[in-house]
Amino acid sequence: MSAIGRSRHACRLVCAGLFAGILTIISVPALAQPLSFLPLPAPAYQPAFPQYAPPNAPQSEEQAGRQSDDDQLPPELRRQVVVYQTPEAPGTIVIDTAHKFLYLTLGNGRAMRYGIGVGRQGFTWSGVERITRKAEWPDWIPPVEMVARQPYLPRWVAGGPGNPLGARAMYLGNTEYRIHGTNDPSTIGKNVSSGCIRLQNADVEDLYNRVAIGTKVIVLPATAPRAANDSLSAERNRAIAINQTGNGRMTAQVPVLPAADRQPAPSASRYAPLGIY
Repeated sequence: MSAIGRSRHACRLVCAGLFAGILTIISVPALAQPLSFLPLPAPAYQPAFPQYAPPNAPQSEEQAGRQSDDDQLPPELRRQVVVYQTPEAPGTIVIDTAHKFLYLTLGNGRAMRYGIGVGRQGFTWSGVERITRKAEWPDWIPPVEMVARQPYLPRWVAGGPGNPLGARAMYLGNTEYRIHGTNDPSTIGKNVSSGCIRLQNADVEDLYNRVAIGTKVIVLPATAPRAANDSLSAERNRAIAINQTGNGRMTAQVPVLPAADRQPAPSASRYAPLGIY
């Protein structure tokens, strides 16, 4: 074969090869499509295990009642929804001083119940107030009367985890008393304060988020009996009368016991706002 013939044969082979390559590219699926540089839409988040959903997921009142940040509390002192029959409107706070419970009425015969710490002997009180101020991580300034009794106390403590008032405070009327948290959860369920009502921090934050300024707060006497099933029963209503005077103030009254059954009368300081802690 001449050189010209060999050259033509080589050109035919090259052309045939190129044509076959083009046909192969056309017939093969576009495998590179999934590697497109266009952003793909993110799939909606659906947890495979709902029980491990983020802790900030919406919760029902029952779920909130079953959870507590402090498992060291006895079960009866943990936040929980209970049966609670009362004529008070939903959103009212009722403090059962004798049994160390705070109830936030929810309506329909239910209430959120919290374990609390209350005033030690000689510093409990009763009556009706309203929340007049709310504060997050409040400072603590012991009043003069408290410093006189306990000179070792600091004169001022900045708000924070080490503050005795804890994470939140709700101030009651024009008194020195308040509902607040604590940096010592072991005091819940005990008579420990100078008249204030304390909750563990997780509970006081929960309560703080549920109530507003103006919320009615009823503090029952330390001698008030506890009705069965956490109910303000007819027996309790007869034993404890909430009376409203002409100036709008309300007081709690209890029956007078026979002289033989009476306890020694407390000192007059019991009725003065002598402390906030």
